[in-house]
Amino acid sequence: MCPKPLFLMTTKIRPLFNPRSRTIRKDKRRVLSMVGLHSERALALVMVHVMLLGMVAGCIGALDTTVDPRATLEAYPTLIQEGEMVTLDARESSPVEGVITKYEWDFGDGTTAETVIGFTSHTYLAYGQYTVRITVTNDQGGTDDALATIVVNGAPVVNISMPATVRAGDAALLDASDSYDPEGNPLTFAWDLNTLVDSDGDGDSSNDADETTETVLLDTSTSGLIYGSLRVDDGAGAFAVESFEINVTTRTFKVTWITETYEVSWDEYLEQGDSWSGNMTPGDIGRVLSFNAVLELDQDVAPPHDNFTLALNIVEDNYNRRVATEPGNYSTNEPARAEMAEDGMNERGEDGMYTSDSAEALLRLLLNSRDSGNGQGTWVWRVVAQQSDPDAFIGEIDPDPGNDWTLTVEVVVMRPSLTEVALGNASE
Repeated sequence: MCPKPLFLMTTKIRPLFNPRSRTIRKDKRRVLSMVGLHSERALALVMVHVMLLGMVAGCIGALDTTVDPRATLEAYPTLIQEGEMVTLDARESSPVEGVITKYEWDFGDGTTAETVIGFTSHTYLAYGQYTVRITVTNDQGGTDDALATIVVNGAPVVNISMPATVRAGDAALLDASDSYDPEGNPLTFAWDLNTLVDSDGDGDSSNDADETTETVLLDTSTSGLIYGSLRVDDGAGAFAVESFEINVTTRTFKVTWITETYEVSWDEYLEQGDSWSGNMTPGDIGRVLSFNAVLELDQDVAPPHDNFTLALNIVEDNYNRRVATEPGNYSTNEPARAEMAEDGMNERGEDGMYTSDSAEALLRLLLNSRDSGNGQGTWVWRVVAQQSDPDAFIGEIDPDPGNDWTLTVEVVVMRPSLTEVALGNASE
């Protein structure tokens, strides 16, 4: 209730000028007294005005009946990952009196919004802690605030150090040790070293965990593009996946063909009806061009000569040949012998520059190609004593029931000599 105003108390002052008498008192002392009274009166008026203004302001304040609303805010979830959405609900807010006319949202990340209902959502794109403020306004102009805290877990930051290009057979080191988590959580690693191959057999070739360490040595034995990926988890629900690509290039070799003769010999003893076999693999040395084999029996004392046969089977080529010994000349002391030869088994090699994933792969290509792979398998030689009985018609001159023999095989091969050549980058 406003206080009653005070009434101004006045004192009647005798004027120096009386309009009814039209006279002016000239008493000097009285003039000075009149001036003093006039100043006191002006001061009193100022004080009265100040008191009146204060009383009016008090009355106005006492008449302000605005009622503020009551704001509430619920957020869920309050712990999310980067890029996830939070639901914000202020519908339980109360206008107290009247109705709520608007909801003003400050999401704490520099963005705001205004709604007519107390419900909205917001997506946080960066990790950190955010304070959401809701300001509720009612139809009387009253306002109230409520707060909620949102924690956004940051995804790991993946840093992979690796070569973009590597030659086949060279070690390629993939290093993710500089990866980190913004909140400092320990990280786990899962490398899929070939996203085109489903190594765990679950039907998805892009989620394999071929290695789980920070660093990995990648197999580059085969040239071509390798597509892979790395998944890094922070143990708090956030993860990051980064794909990578490595170009594995072939190696370059200078090939020079060298012609060599490869010789193998055996000497054994066989009785009639017995046989012997021995193996050789001249194709391991080089490309086979030709061979010459001679089976020679020890000189008989008197005719007839013993009769042996020589056979060759090159298993992978399905090559089979057989020859029999021919009698020697007794007058010139020549023994019985058998000879087998083959020329032009493969084309001659050509010197030049070749590319391959490795020296071993190039050798296999040079020695086992369709037009130069004859004679590359196992060679099986077989000697059979067809007839070596003693010569009964002249008595005991040849009492030996068998014979000694020697087999000598000469194979001409062309051996490729490889020298690796380092080439500059095409972009240089």
